Formats: sequence, structure tokens, C-alpha cells
Amino acid sequence: MAVAALSAAEAPPQASPRAISRQRAIRRFKLSLLAPLIALFAFLLVPVLLLQLYFSFHQWTVYLSSWWDADYVGIDLFKEVLTDPRFGWATLRSLAFATSSTLGCFVFGFMLAYLMKRPFRGQAIYYIIFILPMLTVPVVVAYTAEMMLYQSGPINDVITRLSGFEFKPSWLSNPNIALMTVSLLEIWNWTPFSFIIMLAGLSAIPKEPVEAAEILGASKWRIFWEVELPLLRPVILLALVLRFLEAMAEFPKTWALFQGGPGSATETLPVYIFMTTWQYFQISKGAAMSYIVMLMMVVIVLLAIQLLRREKRSLDKMYEQSDEPIAGA
Repeated sequence: MAVAALSAAEAPPQASPRAISRQRAIRRFKLSLLAPLIALFAFLLVPVLLLQLYFSFHQWTVYLSSWWDADYVGIDLFKEVLTDPRFGWATLRSLAFATSSTLGCFVFGFMLAYLMKRPFRGQAIYYIIFILPMLTVPVVVAYTAEMMLYQSGPINDVITRLSGFEFKPSWLSNPNIALMTVSLLEIWNWTPFSFIIMLAGLSAIPKEPVEAAEILGASKWRIFWEVELPLLRPVILLALVLRFLEAMAEFPKTWALFQGGPGSATETLPVYIFMTTWQYFQISKGAAMSYIVMLMMVVIVLLAIQLLRREKRSLDKMYEQSDEPIAGA
């Protein structure tokens, strides 16, 4: 009898009908949000991916007969892409462009967010000004830049007048600086994205660690470096990864301004895939190239997820250590 009573006391309490109903409602709500995405993936994206996979293993161009009569070539197209020097250079250009533009967007976005983290009068006006570049269509950004970046255009003229030295670089025709030109436009266009993410991260920092550091007499620089920055690491990593992935897929500005030129100076992966598929009409090679790039992006995303999980664990550990003295008291 005593053992039975003890077992009954240790048994977990049964959930009430109201709690069960609430859990079912939450599950239905989650499914209602995910169902359209699952349907879109199943009925639109999956057939496209399968057709692209078919083209990757079958040699077909628009000059041949029906696509279902294409010859099976196995992994020959993937070997051709991986041994193509032009594809290798396009990959290096994309990585250089994505890295430089991502770091530029983050630096300027973080600086603006740090300046805007404390409320002040007229703050909403600055929000609008800082976010406007992101609301501009990329093609409009490219054509506006084309008018302003001529060698004798207004940008060079303003810099010449302000500096007192003749400043007339060929932004649009010099292959040595063409990719940098697109990177600068990308930074201007997408700095607001990093600004919004970092502003949200700064707003979510708990006040207690900062106030404790101020009471102990820490300087603003030490508070930023030893308190705020470690708490922001997951947000920083997320902003960098999202911006990097977006930059790797940048196409409108590069194509509208340069079409891969001058020479091949701005021939990034999206540009080279577009030219291979729709200018050279090598449909199968373009499909194989797209799959290789997709696998590269999947690897980057998986690595980013692992880094985010590690940062979250270290942040949770930091919070636990900060709570230990309070618990002991």
C-alpha cells in the first residue's frame, strides 16, 4: 500500500482537457503557417529541381530535338563544370564580392545602429533616411549609378572639388575597379538590412549586465567590448550569414551595369550561369552549374547553423555563470 501510494505521488500529473486542447490549437496554428510553404515547395520547387536534375545528367541544348530525347551523360557535365577555369574564376569573384560587400554592409550598419540605439528627438526621420536605399529597386540603383559614375560625371566632380585634386577614375570601364564599383553599390543598397538587424540586437541586450559594469566603474569602451559585443555575437553572425548568401546571388546591378565586363572582371557566378544558359544555350551545363552552386550554399548554411548553435550555447553558459552569485546569495 505504501509503495503504491509513493508511486502514485511520484507519477506525473495528467494534463487537463483545457491544456490538451490548447496544445492541439497551437499545433494546428503551426501547421496552418507551414502548409502554404510546404505546398509551394512540393508543387512548384520540387518539379523544377527534378527537371534541373534531369538536365544535369542529360546533354541537351535548344538546338536539339525534344528535351526528353536528350542523351544520358552521367556526371560528365559536373566534371566539365568543376574543371572549367572560367567557373573557378567566377567562384573566386563571387566570394570576393560577397565578402567585401558583406563586411562593408555590416560595419556601416552596425555603426548606424549603435548611434541610433538611444531614443532622441527626430529619430523617426533618420530611420526613414537610413532605410530608403534598401527600398530602391536594384536595377534603378544600377542605372542611376551609371549616370553618376561616368569619368566626367557628378561623383568624380564633387570629389575633385572637395579634395582639390583631380579625381577621375573610370568606374565603369576599368577592369581593375569594376568589381569594387559593384561592391560599393551593394554596400549602399543593403547597409539598411544590417542596420535593422543590429538595431534589433542592440535593443534586445538586457540592461542588468550593462548597469552592473557601469556600477563597477567600467569605461564605455570596456562595456562595449566585454559586455555588449559578446551578447551580440549570435545576432552579428546571423546578419553576416544572411547578407553573404544574398550577396552571392547578386545579379541585377552587375548585369545592368557591366554584363560581366569589362572583359570578365565582373563575371560572378550568377552572371556566368545566366550567360551559359541563356546566351550560349548550354542548358544542361547551366543546370549542372546551378546544382553545384546550390550545394555550396547548402554547405555554407549548415556551417552557419552549427556556428549559431555554438554561439547560443556559449551565450546560455554566460547567463548561467552570471546568475550563480545571485543564486548563492
